[in-house]
Amino acid sequence: MISSKRFKITQPRTGVFVRRLIGVSFGLLVSYTTAKGQDQTVQLLQILSDAPGPPGSEEPVRKIMVERMTPLADHLSYDGLGSVIATQGRSGPRVMIDAHMDELGAVVRRVTPDGFVTMQMLGGWLDEALVDQRWVIIGSKGPVRATSGLRDAHLAGADERAKLINTRDAIFLDIGAKNADEARQLGVAPGDPVVPDAPFTVLNGTQNYMSKAWDDRVGCAIILDVMKRFAHGAHANQLFYAATVQEEIGLRGAHTAADVVKPDVGIALEAGVTRDVPGVRPDEAQESLGGGPGVFLFNSSELPNRKFVALARQTAREKSIPLQDELIVGYGDDGAEIQKSNGGAPTITLVVPTRYTHGHNGVINRADYDRTVELLVALIEHLDAATVKQLRDFFPAP
Repeated sequence: MISSKRFKITQPRTGVFVRRLIGVSFGLLVSYTTAKGQDQTVQLLQILSDAPGPPGSEEPVRKIMVERMTPLADHLSYDGLGSVIATQGRSGPRVMIDAHMDELGAVVRRVTPDGFVTMQMLGGWLDEALVDQRWVIIGSKGPVRATSGLRDAHLAGADERAKLINTRDAIFLDIGAKNADEARQLGVAPGDPVVPDAPFTVLNGTQNYMSKAWDDRVGCAIILDVMKRFAHGAHANQLFYAATVQEEIGLRGAHTAADVVKPDVGIALEAGVTRDVPGVRPDEAQESLGGGPGVFLFNSSELPNRKFVALARQTAREKSIPLQDELIVGYGDDGAEIQKSNGGAPTITLVVPTRYTHGHNGVINRADYDRTVELLVALIEHLDAATVKQLRDFFPAP
């Protein structure tokens, strides 16, 4: 999801940039080989979450999506920003199912004379999430490992120990270089993408999975699983699966993809926000890990279609799927752009509850994921012409 805060953005270089991003993407899947023997869902979640893809640099994720969408789709196309749109079906209402490929990240601003690297953050980072973390710079010669600087505890005075010392303006990356020339020899230059270094982990044998980028690789994985369900069966609609770009810096890919799709209705898939960790007030978030998928009743960017929310609730009851309500203030998602497209498209946002979003190490629950897939499949099956017409009917009741 995009934060409700605003940030200035710089643009990365192009040209060979695309080829080297794709070329190093699988080198960054540091735990990919451990997926052998795991079930296909775990493998899919691992491959997607490990892939690097900050805003504007989604090529490795797009490669994974395209390879897996192609055999399941009737047609594949792209918008002008790089979002992927896969279609299934040729008649009936136009249903847009959306998830964004980009994750929070950064680009290199400059290399200092003594070999350190400064970053332009992309997306809604909290300052405390930036300090003393591991990162990967996608340099021209391959991935470059880095750590963000931390003031040494032995140097901090008593007044410093009780507050956050490093802010985003003071963050630098240490890549081990002695000077700017050594950094250049490593292939690091302004505009290079930067992503968290936080590989996928099954959390101590539980059904909880820890990784970076659940926002919104979990939605991308759901799209692929749902596409499998409808690949060889009849359905009463045209399905447009949009894996979008640049959500974290302004919902940009959703806007352009919706321009292409012209949906009658839309469903956005996202990472939710949980309340079941210390320090969260009940009025701040309502979801619990393991409590089932969530549906937004409000967020900072979007009011969902109320009849569509009611249909989602009805569908969940029919399938005995627990469905959690969520109202959250500091949140924006692609549904905001979808609902404004094509003269107005009834839209809802379904979410997989996620702990610690917009950080290096988010946590999701497998049962929540599976139930979200089941709910979305059942909901799509309800979206025939008569139902979509009813969702779009605003004639006053007598």
